[in-house]
Amino acid sequence: MESESEPYVRLATLRQLHQVMADMNTARSLADTLQTVADGVVTGLGYELACVNLVRPDGDLVVAAFAGNPAAEALITGRVGSRESWERRLSMGQHWGDLVFIPHTEGWILDDDDVPQWYTDGPAPRFEDEWHPSDRLFAPMYTPGVQGGACGELIGVLSVDRPRNGRLPGAWGREALQMYAFQAAIAISNARLRANMQRALVRLEREQQALRASEESFRQAFEYAPSGMAIAEMGGDQHGRILRTNDALCRLLGRPASAMRRYSFSDLVHPEDIGTLLRTSAEGGRAELRLGRRDGTYVWVSLRNSVVADAADGPRFLLTHVEDIEERKRRELQLAHRASHDSLTGLPNSAELRARLAARLCRRPTHAGALESMDAAYGHPAVFDANGHGFDFPGVAALDAYDHHVHTVSPDEAERDDGTKGLAVLFCDLDGFKSINDRFGHNAGDAVLIEVARRLTRQVRDGDTVARLGGDEFVILADGLGRADAQDLAVRLRNEIIQPIRAEGRAVRVGASFGIGWAHCGMTADEVLKSADERMYVEKRSRPKQHRRAG
Repeated sequence: MESESEPYVRLATLRQLHQVMADMNTARSLADTLQTVADGVVTGLGYELACVNLVRPDGDLVVAAFAGNPAAEALITGRVGSRESWERRLSMGQHWGDLVFIPHTEGWILDDDDVPQWYTDGPAPRFEDEWHPSDRLFAPMYTPGVQGGACGELIGVLSVDRPRNGRLPGAWGREALQMYAFQAAIAISNARLRANMQRALVRLEREQQALRASEESFRQAFEYAPSGMAIAEMGGDQHGRILRTNDALCRLLGRPASAMRRYSFSDLVHPEDIGTLLRTSAEGGRAELRLGRRDGTYVWVSLRNSVVADAADGPRFLLTHVEDIEERKRRELQLAHRASHDSLTGLPNSAELRARLAARLCRRPTHAGALESMDAAYGHPAVFDANGHGFDFPGVAALDAYDHHVHTVSPDEAERDDGTKGLAVLFCDLDGFKSINDRFGHNAGDAVLIEVARRLTRQVRDGDTVARLGGDEFVILADGLGRADAQDLAVRLRNEIIQPIRAEGRAVRVGASFGIGWAHCGMTADEVLKSADERMYVEKRSRPKQHRRAG
């Protein structure tokens, strides 16, 4: 670059400057742009060395490009200077517009900071405007559109060294370098924008590829899943309508896919499970319920709903996974039956008997004395009406829950039957059973128990309970009987039991003693059974020994 003492600037110099600026804006990548900026300082502005320091996201500056000396380029390219050190450099020295010149007389204090730099040896200046090897000249680059560095955002710094003519740049040289730094900032910003756009396009293409792959994976997972899958509408008039099903669900329900699209899950679910389905559909999640097959039967399934949401419009679809759990449910029912039923006779066992009996009985206090006993628990005195019923009492609200309970009462035990119906508990003990076990063995005894259980069950009504309490003891729960009805039932059952029984190839007989107890609210299940047991022993002792067994 010609010195300012010359009366004109050569046209070739302007053409050269124009060309390097054009090269900056046509570089294909950010790295090429940075290197072109450094090369342009050397080829277009007449400096022997040029370094591009680029601001990183963390604020520090990295040497991103170097031109003019391969040895220096290899030494400092990629090295980082702290933002603090750079700000100190840009705030000192002489300010030529946006340029910062630090003469060798001041720059010695920067020798030990962390900014990467390259020094060349040379003689001391012989005249006033001669360049000294330790002089430093920086051209800050600010965001485009801002004239003047005070208001712009720093994106980098051009560091230049050793003008070819050996002199400090004059007015034209300074203006040219400042203009070049401004255009370099535009080129670097544009290159960054292009790089970001290219990265965004690459990322978008990758996301689209991933989406296409995900959609294909979902389609294959949906279609070929070993368990049932369905997509249903959510919301609107068509809420729950099935849009799509896979082959596994169609096979499970025995319905073709075209037919499935005419239904919603509420059309297929068992009527008793519709509430479970509606809660699951509204909230997502898991439920176990029964779905109807084409042949009219129902199959137990585990149904899992996932809400497929639309960011703009909210939930749109339900993705439903349907797993066949019929076999597991069957096993669970079998296990529950085994836990509550006698393994030999198949009758409800002692635990199940007590549970059924307790379900009919409440422990509701029925008189003032019972309520008074609750005073200490609630820390509040009970108040009673004329009939002894409590009111204005914190615990009474809990007692009011029993108002919806149908209380079990005991028929009047006076000599006259007043027609009261109650829950009869018939305690049955077999007479002569031990001798059959002793004489013919336990297999014969088991056969007798099985047959007695069958006969008892045959003689009672649907809804009555016949349970084996243990050993040769049986209990019958019969609701809605009066005293005469219960006595007639005991006679019928005894007459049925005393008929001959085939056991181990021979006919044997057992007798039966019955005690009739009555359950009523306020009693426990054990108290009811004890009462019936005691009456059974009274009845057994009241008959002559020879009449206890019919043969």
